[in-house]
This record gives sequence, structure tokens and C-alpha cells, in this order.
Amino acid sequence: MAEVIDLDTIRSHIKALAGDIGERNVFHPQALRRAAAYIEQTWQKQGYRVARQEYQTRGETIANLEVSRAGTDPAAGIVLVGAHYDSVIGSPGANDNGTGVAALLEIARQLTTRKLCRTVHLVAFVNEEPPFFKTASMGSQVYAKMARTRGDDIRAMLCLETIGYFSDAPDSQHYPPLFNLFYPERGNFIGFVSDFRSRPLLKQTVAAFRAASDFPLEYVSTFSFIPGVDWSDHWSFWREGIPAVMVTDTAPYRYPYYHTSLDTVDKVSYPELARVTEGLVAVVTALAQCK
Repeated sequence: MAEVIDLDTIRSHIKALAGDIGERNVFHPQALRRAAAYIEQTWQKQGYRVARQEYQTRGETIANLEVSRAGTDPAAGIVLVGAHYDSVIGSPGANDNGTGVAALLEIARQLTTRKLCRTVHLVAFVNEEPPFFKTASMGSQVYAKMARTRGDDIRAMLCLETIGYFSDAPDSQHYPPLFNLFYPERGNFIGFVSDFRSRPLLKQTVAAFRAASDFPLEYVSTFSFIPGVDWSDHWSFWREGIPAVMVTDTAPYRYPYYHTSLDTVDKVSYPELARVTEGLVAVVTALAQCK
């Protein structure tokens, strides 16, 4: 049975990252290191051993952070869950992507008590934001290439990207051209997004979420060139031929404070984020079971 998500814990993670630390990127290296240390310490308190994948960017040593929950069948492959912990220049990054990291940490905590068939890797990526997005210095691209080189059998990748803002107001949700003909006008749902090759994984994740939660959900499998569809770390795994799905509140299509200095801790919809996180725990647990 799923544990109840601790709303205060979710809130404290986002406050630590976006409130106490604030803007965190290579151009604020001390803050970026503080954010990495916070994630490491949280995982260590949960009983995990943290692996650091360090590399150099702009004269700074930065790192992806990874923990693993071993499955009972080593041949059953790996489920990977990831979220970036850096923020864009000029923003404290509460929703983008403090919410994704908070959910990642809570998923990790809950997995400590679950029996899994597949191994689950949980990764906090660095350098997702511009100017590093879709460059060789992007943390998830560095990780995905390394995983391919070492032969990791990743069966599914789940990217948690800006998942904490919801509104019931009319016309609070926007889309790329024509999508408004098929999707609702209110931004009160969580979105699951994939390319066509990842469609089987998308259907599996949607089914698992809906089986565990009645939180509103919309999903799409579509062309990666549509603006927003590949705008996060799942893109790096698509490049390596690994099935990946982005979970998002649709970011710039809904969130008025996206990539601004106003992306602060008071803008997050905490009760809704907790419900989404609970559903994501069920998704990861389902993906980690062997059929």
C-alpha cells in the first residue's frame, strides 16, 4: 500500500532548494554545490549510497547524483527516474524544478520499503537549463551516454519536469497550435508526454497512474519537434534510443512565472503536488514489477 505523501516534507524540500539556496547553476556555483549537498544528505538519511558523476563545465566541477534501489531480478532491466536540480539564470526555480526534485526525493524514500523486481535508479541531473540544454554539457546527456557505454539495460525513463502548478481558472491552460481542440482549457491536470517510439511506455505509465490516483491526467504521444515536447532531460534518453516519458504541468503553457525571478516557493500548489507525487510512486512501483 502506498504511504501518504508528507506535505510538510515536500514543502521543506522546495523551501530548501528555492528559498534557502535560491538560484543554482554554474554561474552561481556555491549555490549549485549547496543544492547537490542537500540532495545527497537527504538520500543518505534515507539509507542510500550516493554516486557522483562529476565533470567539468565553465571551469567548475559539477555532478549528476544517483542512487539505486536493487531489484530481485538483475536480468529484468532498470527503471530510471530523473529530475534536474539546477535552475535557470535569474530564477530561484521553485516549480522549475524544485517540484521535480522534491517528488524524486519522496519517491526514493518510499521505495526503501518496497520489494521490486527491476532495479530503480534515481538521478538528480545538473545543467538542464540554458545555455547547456541540448549541448554536450547537459547533465542528462552526459549520464545517458555513460549509461549506454556501460551497458545499462534501461527499460523505462521517467522525467519529472515542473510538476507543481495547477489552476481551475478558465483559460488557464494553453498549448501549441491545434492542441487546444483536443485538451482542456483549465490547467488542473498533470501531463504525460512522449514521442511515438515511447508510446508503449506512455500507455503503461498512464494506466498505472490512473489505477492509483483520481488526479486529472492528460497525455500525448507526438512529434518531438513540437515546441515543449522535448524540453527536458527525457530528450537525452530519446537520443540514445531509450523509451522515456516526461511528466509535467506543461510549464510555459500554464505557469505564468516560468523562467522568471517570481518562480518562488509561494507559487507552488502543494496539495496537488502531493497527490501527483503519490500517483508517481505507484507508477514507479508498477514499472519496477516483472510481468
